Amino acid sequence: MNLPADLHAHTEFSWDTRTGDMEGSCARAVELGLPAIAFTEHTDFVSWTVDPAGVPERWTPYMSDPAHLTAPALDVGGYLEAIDRCRAKYPTLRIITGVELGEPHWFAREAAALLASAPFERVIGSLHSLRVDGAAVLVEDEYTRRPVEAVLRDYFAEVVRMVEAGGDFSTLTHLDYPVRYLPAGHAFRIEDFEEEVRQVLRSLAGTSRALEINTRRTLEPTLVHWWREAGGAAVSFGSDAHRPEAVATNFAAAAALAESAGFRPGRHPYDHWIIGRYS
Repeated sequence: MNLPADLHAHTEFSWDTRTGDMEGSCARAVELGLPAIAFTEHTDFVSWTVDPAGVPERWTPYMSDPAHLTAPALDVGGYLEAIDRCRAKYPTLRIITGVELGEPHWFAREAAALLASAPFERVIGSLHSLRVDGAAVLVEDEYTRRPVEAVLRDYFAEVVRMVEAGGDFSTLTHLDYPVRYLPAGHAFRIEDFEEEVRQVLRSLAGTSRALEINTRRTLEPTLVHWWREAGGAAVSFGSDAHRPEAVATNFAAAAALAESAGFRPGRHPYDHWIIGRYS
């Protein structure tokens, strides 16, 4: 089986990583025989209230004061110049521009201005945060203050609000984001949150967006099959790689999972996978 395109990867232009490398990721994509790769750099407009003791060292330059983490703006010009260099260096690889909009329903004006500033080809939407008492907090930090189950239910409810608010993103990424950061001793069973997850999928299917099969953690076959049952018509594949060696991680298994749920490649190898065959 040929691997599908990796439509969610990060480089040195994503503020949260020191290991991103656009040229290295392109080289890895060519080595793996990928038809395309999309560099969907983080664009976060939020200022998070954080415990400074828990902030990773690589993020300390972005502490706007002792209690707030504020992501820097994407260097759009530098990013596009790097894209051009990589396209010249790797002519056989389709290199797709993109952004990952964090909490786009909270920052509709800022997101629209960013998308108008450059020809981004792929826009994915994500949720990393919750609003608690008027403050934006990272989901992983909220686990230290409230029961895990309550945080997860609030997260899925906020994803529904994000999806139903509209916005220009075409794909919902890493619905399992909060599962990555569960405190020690907690396991996640998707069946325990069936109604909440199915509501997300019903809302998403109603917008004609795609669901991303994110391969950064263990695949959730049930999620993909529930997506199909909800009327979901398309999936994409994203490694969420923040370093070159993570590009297209576990994509063979992800593609097999998508096929088992009835999804097939689109007209072009970089398209979303769809139900049935393209006409």
